[in-house]
Amino acid sequence: MPWSHPALVLRLILLLILNEFVRSGFFVAFLPLRSGEFALTTGTVGLIVGGHYLADALAKGPVGVLTERWGVGRLLVAAALAGLLLVAFTLAALSWVVPLALSVLWGLTFTAMWPGIMTVVSRDAHEGQQARALSLTTLSATPGIALGAVGVGVLMRNAPAFAFPALLTAQVLALLVALSLVNLRVPPAARATPRRSWADVAGLLPPAILQTLAPGLMMTLFYPFLDRIGVTFRDLLLPGLLAAALAAAVVPLAGRLADRTAPRTALLPGLLALASAFTLLALPHPETRLYLILPLFAAGFAAFTAGWNGLLDRTLPQEHRSAAWGTVMTFETLGYAIGPIIGGFVWQFAGAPGTFALGAALYLTALLLHALRRTRARASTHAAELPGH
Repeated sequence: MPWSHPALVLRLILLLILNEFVRSGFFVAFLPLRSGEFALTTGTVGLIVGGHYLADALAKGPVGVLTERWGVGRLLVAAALAGLLLVAFTLAALSWVVPLALSVLWGLTFTAMWPGIMTVVSRDAHEGQQARALSLTTLSATPGIALGAVGVGVLMRNAPAFAFPALLTAQVLALLVALSLVNLRVPPAARATPRRSWADVAGLLPPAILQTLAPGLMMTLFYPFLDRIGVTFRDLLLPGLLAAALAAAVVPLAGRLADRTAPRTALLPGLLALASAFTLLALPHPETRLYLILPLFAAGFAAFTAGWNGLLDRTLPQEHRSAAWGTVMTFETLGYAIGPIIGGFVWQFAGAPGTFALGAALYLTALLLHALRRTRARASTHAAELPGH
């Protein structure tokens, strides 16, 4: 394992999985499908969900500072407790104002989770294995998100009585795990690194938003797209398993490449593969190319994740790292927030081909920004080495 204290990191990963399972399950499946029982309109549900994610996005930078001052563990406990309050009291709420307030509270506390945990993981990683440690942590939370969005939806349709107990149990477990980490603080940097400025962080923000804006275009259009091309979840099962296996194989290889050479060595091919997958989806009859598209997307995402996390680890300043990580994640979250709006507009006028073509263009633009940044960095290094500098 690429971590110095694997037992600690595994608890942090478990906490991420549980919280993301509940968050995606509650907001994507449970609340929309049971809103009628709570006398909630579609607009009110959107307000509750949007309020949570907006609070999460806008508070990441400021809460990152609090993470360093108060300790990661205390905020992890606060996040788990806020999530438990939302799940537990939504059923008994007499007004939509209560779940709205609790969802915003959960967003304000949840916002500390990812920046805080990623900072701890980056500091705990073995020297030379930072990209691998961070990418494994990021991808380990993916099953929780998928299981929440899809699994809770299946429960709601086939065994609705079990959905609420599943969410409540998972959030109680998350609180117990968080309590075991209550005294956790961000460890000091154990390795000497070049001093970084906030200007270096600012250079990452444009590609950060583009990289999440591209997949965000299809966030609310995934099911309509499957219906339009006549594909079911059964059709996706085998190519999906192949894609998952390929991603699992690519992550350690791309992470090792990013650690031993330069993060962009994995990042740029990853973005190119993602753009290629979106291009193939934009062409006619994408349902005939699922065994190519899904593995290509999975391999690209794995390489991109390793390269991007490695780049963040090398670029973000060691001082106030949680705040810096939170700032980058704010822009990433904004990409996911804006994506559905733009995607819906493009879908209306250009259909699925236009939406995927735009996504491919966004990935290619992010690739170009990273390539230009690398070229400038090399030019600056070369100029500094010239006589007289």
